[in-house]
Amino acid sequence: MKKVITYGTFDLLHWGHINLLKRAKDMGDYLIVAISTDSFNAIKNKTSYHSYEKRKMILEAIRYVDEVIPEDNWKQKIDDVKKHDVDIFVMGDDWKGKFDFLKDYCEVVYLPRTIGISTTKIKKELVMSAK
Repeated sequence: MKKVITYGTFDLLHWGHINLLKRAKDMGDYLIVAISTDSFNAIKNKTSYHSYEKRKMILEAIRYVDEVIPEDNWKQKIDDVKKHDVDIFVMGDDWKGKFDFLKDYCEVVYLPRTIGISTTKIKKELVMSAK
């Protein structure tokens, strides 16, 4: 069985997220999604609309996702790849080169982002429409 893993916050889930999850799942048989915990988001100076538990519940309902695990810190990726026997690590190409250190443990793939959509864009548009 070929296992794939990806990481993210996955807040305000949108069709770009779904597109990434579908493409990641198409690369293997089993997709693991590691999502940032609320405490890790605080370390990153990032705020999520939905709590970790709610984001986890949403992701578990998506047919492409086989397992959701917490991301608690920047350094856990090597351990996650080893622990879950991961074959392919997938991230959006806005992270290109940042996770090449994982090539010693698995294949690393950077997928093109879906053009025209992002959580940042949604948040900006919501702020603008509220004014």
